[in-house]
Amino acid sequence: MQKLILASSSPRRKALLQRLNIPFTVEISHVEEKISPEAPPDEAVMSLALQKAKAVASHAPEAFVMGADTMVSIHNQILGKPKSREEAKNMLKMLSGQTHSVYTGTAIVHGEQQRVFYERTDVTFWTLPDDVIDDYLNSGESFDKAGAYGIQGLGSIFVKEIHGDFFSVVGLPIARVFWTLKEMGYRPFVS
Repeated sequence: MQKLILASSSPRRKALLQRLNIPFTVEISHVEEKISPEAPPDEAVMSLALQKAKAVASHAPEAFVMGADTMVSIHNQILGKPKSREEAKNMLKMLSGQTHSVYTGTAIVHGEQQRVFYERTDVTFWTLPDDVIDDYLNSGESFDKAGAYGIQGLGSIFVKEIHGDFFSVVGLPIARVFWTLKEMGYRPFVS
């Protein structure tokens, strides 16, 4: 039986991959994430995804190993996961009433094969009053998410428009993952 490994600690990526109804295991890569500060978001997320996938694939060469990374970008500034409440509040104020881009890079490694790609989704926020931002921060939802919000949860109330792959904003473009795995020889529905 073919083996699929998700090289990510993200509970959202795990939940999205479960939607495909294919068996997989989770193995955290523990790589020190390194990117050039000058790297544009598309290159940065693909590089980080590949670092994670390769780290796990190095001791599981028979498996299909998938790594992913997500970043939010606005006005040429990359927003990662906030390190404090103040940083999260500043991020949400920056996104308020604006359109930002969410980049998710995905890398799949199987033996000598590797596929690396990204999805970009543009998200427009409503203008967010301070009391709504404070209430959201009190929910605790923002602290482990790029850009300080989760589109799949309470953060959905911020979204006025979305252009692109919703699931990519959550953390994994599952349709593209499915077709890429199939192209690489993974047979998702065969046990």
